[in-house]
Amino acid sequence: MSQIKLSARQLEIIKFVKKNEPATGDQIARSLDLTRATIRADLSILTMTGILDARPKVGYFYSGLELNPTIYEDMRQLKVDAIMTTPVLVTKETSIHDAIVTLFLEDTGSLYVIEATELIGIVSRKDLLKGALADTDKKATPIATIMTRMPNILTVTPTDTILFAAQQLVIHQIDSLPVVDDKKAIGKVSKTRLAQLFVDTFKNE
Repeated sequence: MSQIKLSARQLEIIKFVKKNEPATGDQIARSLDLTRATIRADLSILTMTGILDARPKVGYFYSGLELNPTIYEDMRQLKVDAIMTTPVLVTKETSIHDAIVTLFLEDTGSLYVIEATELIGIVSRKDLLKGALADTDKKATPIATIMTRMPNILTVTPTDTILFAAQQLVIHQIDSLPVVDDKKAIGKVSKTRLAQLFVDTFKNE
């Protein structure tokens, strides 16, 4: 049975939570004489693998699932391309009005802007809301005027692990990441998709 390889700091976090649950992120950080930002990635790994259970406005609990390491190792090795979903693609000429309609019809949180097949930008719900409030001619104004442009977009590749993707989502406090292969937007990995994966994986454990 392959063992999950936790860092010394992650083991200390587990030890503290076991003793002091529910433990907040600030309490855990203080116990290690570190900042909350320093341990954010460690907490994301421990919660995403199911070792810790995070409850909003309450804190972290020890789940007890540490006793089954094989599933964690399998999860650590899982790649982004195994769980990515199909992104909604638009062009930079798409109007703000049409982008808003597309976003709600497709029930998605963001639109990926492409030129040919290359990812050149992202427009989020927040971007579109700001654009709609500021623009008096939404049917004519292209989303290129409000999109976040490359290279200012965080991306992952299909061969990155899902734990790496989860860390990026947590650290940068974003809802989804484009999956890019040779500059082409081929998928999306979101907090919602990751949450569903972990629920499906651990619900019968």
